[in-house]
Amino acid sequence: MNKSIQLQDLGLKDYKDTWDYQEALFKDIVDLKIRNRREELALETPNYLLFVEHPHVYTLGKGGDFDNLLLSEKQLQAKGATFYKINRGGDITYHGPGQIVGYPILDLENFFTDIHKYLRFLEEVIILVLAEYGLKGTRSDGETGVWLDVGTPFARKICAMGVRASRWVTMHGFALNVNADLGYFDNIIPCGIRGKAVTSLNVELGVSEVNLEEVKQKILKHFTAIFEVEFLES
Repeated sequence: MNKSIQLQDLGLKDYKDTWDYQEALFKDIVDLKIRNRREELALETPNYLLFVEHPHVYTLGKGGDFDNLLLSEKQLQAKGATFYKINRGGDITYHGPGQIVGYPILDLENFFTDIHKYLRFLEEVIILVLAEYGLKGTRSDGETGVWLDVGTPFARKICAMGVRASRWVTMHGFALNVNADLGYFDNIIPCGIRGKAVTSLNVELGVSEVNLEEVKQKILKHFTAIFEVEFLES
């Protein structure tokens, strides 16, 4: 089993270009697994974690409701945003500058074959990162992601998650609001959940900006501990 992960920080990158890149890495891993089984080989499968920021974009999961996008095509263009219906789980969400998006493309057979455990581990990584900033991140029953003040009228989501998996290979992942422009969330019903707000780390800390690189390093630290992996720069 290969428990090393190749880390790639893509910087600010178009959503569709990044999706295509994810798909290529995903396919390479799946194809290698198929070859291993067909030819009775034991070639090691790679794992990746992509960090990226996207220009303003809305994405709708395969089971999502298009009505949760509250903008017309012309309004999208006016806001400089794009829209894609994609092949992850979950409903609609927003990505944009000031948000750390993480795409783990992992062969879970290198770790454990349990999608629910995988999602809980991703949530735990973010919960531990938030704790370093003095915030109590929690889960909300039936709503994947990380929240603040669950069970109160002030519940708000700070990290969205949605994944796809096939042959135990994952893609898509999490989006942590660090310095996000929350106004863009007003144009959707985030994750299809009415009556709950969205927040960002800088808002919660009462500062204009949080250092993104610092947050990424904290994510890597806790990801390493929770998943028991090592990261390789690539």
